[in-house]
Amino acid sequence: MDLQIAAALVPLLGWAVHGSVLAHQLASARRDPLTGLPTRAGWTARAEHLVRRHPRAAVLLVDLDHFKTLNDTHGHAAGDAALIATADRLRAWCGRNGTAGRLGGDEFVAVVQDLTAADLDALTAALHRPLDYAGRTLPLAASVGVCRLAELPVPLLTDALAAADAAMYTAKGRGRRGARLSH
Repeated sequence: MDLQIAAALVPLLGWAVHGSVLAHQLASARRDPLTGLPTRAGWTARAEHLVRRHPRAAVLLVDLDHFKTLNDTHGHAAGDAALIATADRLRAWCGRNGTAGRLGGDEFVAVVQDLTAADLDALTAALHRPLDYAGRTLPLAASVGVCRLAELPVPLLTDALAAADAAMYTAKGRGRRGARLSH
């Protein structure tokens, strides 16, 4: 090979490797390493797309109930198992009709194209199904806040998240373990 050609190819190869590493880092930053769900940044782009295309869409915020107690009693590995199980259950419930994400800690988020087509009771039941972990059955519970975009004056994701958050805290205030629609 000609020395001049080789000298020209080396920097190109370096840039190609650098670009690949950066693309991998960006993809990793948009995916939660524990649950495999998109992080807030990764989820938001997909959620905004669904909100624009589906006027009957709904946004959900999910917060595990008594998560600190579970961690303190059974250890962080059990807490991680609870987070993974919650992510799997939420992902399965969304299916092809929506997308789920992890905001951080024990908070999850989802958007579905049409809440009337999705079975909210099935999600609540799934999120309250006990978790088999290390030969024990651990109780799981979650509070869910829901906002239907059609109920907002302007269907913006940020407003839907705020309304779902308020509804989720109302669900927690009512003894937890359930879902609450925004009004």
